Amino acid sequence: MRSLPLFLQPVVQLTEQFDKLIEGRLWLKVLIALFLGVVFGVLLGPDLGWVSSSTVKVITAWLALPGQLFLAIIQMIVVPLVLASVVRGLAASNNPDALKKNGVIALLFIFGSTAVAAAIGIVLALNIQPGSYIDAGILADAKAAPLTSAVASGFPGLAELPEKVSALVPKNPLASMASGEMLQVILFAAVLGAALLSIPAKQSKPLFDLLGALQEVSLRIVSWAMILAPLAVFGLITKLVANLGIEVLGGMLIYVGTVVLGIILVGILYFVVAKLTWHGALKDFVAHTRELLLLAFSTSSSAAVMPITLDVTENKLGIKPDIARFLVPLGATINMTGTAMYQGVATVFLAQVFGVDLSLTSYLFIVTMAVAASIGSPATPGAGIIILSMVLEGVGIPAAGIALILGVDRILDMCRTAVNVLGDVVSCTTVQYFTGGKQETALPVVTEPAPPKTWY
Repeated sequence: MRSLPLFLQPVVQLTEQFDKLIEGRLWLKVLIALFLGVVFGVLLGPDLGWVSSSTVKVITAWLALPGQLFLAIIQMIVVPLVLASVVRGLAASNNPDALKKNGVIALLFIFGSTAVAAAIGIVLALNIQPGSYIDAGILADAKAAPLTSAVASGFPGLAELPEKVSALVPKNPLASMASGEMLQVILFAAVLGAALLSIPAKQSKPLFDLLGALQEVSLRIVSWAMILAPLAVFGLITKLVANLGIEVLGGMLIYVGTVVLGIILVGILYFVVAKLTWHGALKDFVAHTRELLLLAFSTSSSAAVMPITLDVTENKLGIKPDIARFLVPLGATINMTGTAMYQGVATVFLAQVFGVDLSLTSYLFIVTMAVAASIGSPATPGAGIIILSMVLEGVGIPAAGIALILGVDRILDMCRTAVNVLGDVVSCTTVQYFTGGKQETALPVVTEPAPPKTWY
């Protein structure tokens, strides 16, 4: 320090203090990366106009490279990790009745919370009426279509339902793994785990050990990927803000605010449930999950953060492995609470813009579709728009309305993904509470800077 000029010594001291502050605190690094990404995005964006659009595309493409690598690595390893985790989670329990009870409670909780979330979205949109703040003249060329026969008959596709149910069973498990069909992978893993339970332990042990090694290798690869997490968040947020611009958000501010308010309400409900079902202080629960929720927000993908969700539930919250390893992959596939709430707001919002009167049957249809469409929907960015298009078609709202909300959907997708992942965690605490499972010893909350634990 003495060899440095006097004016540089305060800078060095501040740098050392900053390094100590963020050491071992991934959540803080991600939060700083989020803030810096927004700042750089505004500086590069079209609102200030300081940089040409062609130059912005080149800069943001390179800045987003760590994020693309991070997502690619996680997506590369998620299928073998899910397969190993689900099979080991099922086979680790020698009580088939307990497995059945876990599954029933989990499905009741997930479908119930999804329906409640969709209802919250509808109620908020009906009271705030965000569609009244939008000039419908910009979409004058799109006319409201009459209600489809699907709504008139009550529910869509009942004749095709048996075929869709049978399609959930993978005819070729390897093809399902290659194409990333997570629900089919989970079903195959469930059948494999049940089969391991039904044969003598001496015969199942080699495969069980092999899957254990596969799980550990997958987690090690995830720990390598987590090194890129702050850079990934910075690059992805910078690219998003720079290409979108702040002005685009202005005209849709009331709609965005309504969705965010709904996300907050659903999140509060989840934290209340966590307070009731987790044997610990709520502040500790928040401390254990904050990094996970920030990463879910940044990546907009429940599947991308699934390995981190498994680590948080098992190693930090003390959830039993047979519960966490089964419910986390299942929840990432079918638990779309934030998406269901968003569909409720978006559908009523577009109905107000187009002047489409929705009946009680239409509202029930929206809630039913939000629950039904969550099954098998991809846990990837943009899945909400695909589901929303089906809901809009069902209630007679022109599909052109999607163009109106597409500009802000990326940001809202980040918010609802965080709630979806929070729901996955809370479903584990709820199932463990109602099944009477004894909580494993949870990790203490680290209050002082410390080296990374477990993976990171």
